[in-house]
Amino acid sequence: MTLALLLLFVFQIFPLLLIQKSAAPKGQSGQVKTKETTSKNDETLLESGQPSAARRPTPPNTEVRLISYNIRWRSGDQLKEIIENFRKDEELGNPTIVALQEVDRNKKRSGQTNTARLIADELGLHYAWAAPPAPKLDDEEETGVAILSIYPLTNVKRIVFPHEGPNRRRRVALGATVRIGNQDLRVYSAHAETRISMEKKLQQLNALLNDLDQQPPATPAVIMGDLNTWQTDAAPKTIKLFSDAGFSTPFGDQKTFSQRVLLVQIQFRLDWIWLRGLEAVNHGIDRELDVSDHWPLWTIVKIPSPKNTEQQ
Repeated sequence: MTLALLLLFVFQIFPLLLIQKSAAPKGQSGQVKTKETTSKNDETLLESGQPSAARRPTPPNTEVRLISYNIRWRSGDQLKEIIENFRKDEELGNPTIVALQEVDRNKKRSGQTNTARLIADELGLHYAWAAPPAPKLDDEEETGVAILSIYPLTNVKRIVFPHEGPNRRRRVALGATVRIGNQDLRVYSAHAETRISMEKKLQQLNALLNDLDQQPPATPAVIMGDLNTWQTDAAPKTIKLFSDAGFSTPFGDQKTFSQRVLLVQIQFRLDWIWLRGLEAVNHGIDRELDVSDHWPLWTIVKIPSPKNTEQQ
């Protein structure tokens, strides 16, 4: 009976109790030209900018490297390690587009570091960052999501998900368009709520598809992020949702999250990369980078020509 109760806690109750833990070391701010973009909900919670020295794309541009990573609000030396991996790692180095989750901008635990701006300046990437509204006006700013790209970001949109989590907590996604050669690509970085029903979570994910419906028909798209699919029925329902919308993923049932609870190491499949109109030629999960409780996902995809897109 004791073992049964332990397993119940680990696999059913504990995911509902997942919260952010102790603060990370302080980091340093970067030097980036930035602009604030107005939102109907809160004009201060959508930011975009470009680096002081942008990295130039290397032709040909038919294949690009995509990364999705929940960095768990890392700062200081741990953030430096992430940046160094994005520079030189065999699997993660020199990415074309990066989608990040749990990205702080103005929080005490991460030393008030504007994390997205710092990474962008260090790597020479354009960036956008968004966060949900805080539950109360005088609350500290919430953590957010980010997209970083070697190409400029246009049509940037903050998507506040429906349905509140504990203590009126909200979650957010970010959409942006990247033009690679003559082809537009719609990119999303998403962070779904942990402690809501799967039905409500599917409604959050549907918000991404609703935004995509506003783009030109057959626009190639990639949805990346921590979708918090820990429930037993989460994976098949998530797969059906995106498959029915014309998406596919190169990843199987590999776990992307790992954390020790009591004496048990638990792992879940929480993070995803979904592709529409794109062909994955390689992919993987980098389990060597362990500064977060998530592992980064990466894939290399072929960018179709506009003619091929129109024929789909």
